[in-house]
Amino acid sequence: MLMDRRRDVAREIARIYCPMSPMGIQALANILVPIKLSKGERLFQEGEVCGAMYFVDKGMVRQFYYKNGKDVTEHFSYEGRIVFCIESFLKQEPSRLMVETLESSVLFAIPYEQLHMLMNYNQEILTLYRKILEHALISSQEHADSQRFENAAERYARLLRTKPEIILRAPMVYVASFLQMTPETLSRVRSNRD
Repeated sequence: MLMDRRRDVAREIARIYCPMSPMGIQALANILVPIKLSKGERLFQEGEVCGAMYFVDKGMVRQFYYKNGKDVTEHFSYEGRIVFCIESFLKQEPSRLMVETLESSVLFAIPYEQLHMLMNYNQEILTLYRKILEHALISSQEHADSQRFENAAERYARLLRTKPEIILRAPMVYVASFLQMTPETLSRVRSNRD
């Protein structure tokens, strides 16, 4: 059943990131690997190499790490978004980041090896890869700028405006961590908006 969805998922990835011909979509569909995970499962652990980009078809995941014994959420992904540890993926070295599901989830892996083989002779796949990386880097920069230049209320307002799914679906302790504030500060910021 999930294997049957590969072409639809490839079409959706092309719709989001860059237009592709039916042949390009089929080439992408051929390398997609479906993964079904229950809530609370890890997609990968610290110390593992990020061997794929993962398109979230259903559900929500968070990317996180531990700093001074504290769990720090760095990123959320949900339907229509891709999650991967950029540095580990690009260098093919172990990651310090982890990804876990916040809901039962279905993801489609775009494996590193197959993707790079396809890019050697398929210009559309190469363009898609570039667009995914551009999107990931811009998103990362916007988040970093928000942390640097905005106060707690502004960071929350931005998240509410740009990614309300996170506030609606993710546990508030992870939202607070993502916004670099304590759960108490987040609670105060939220109550001040009412």
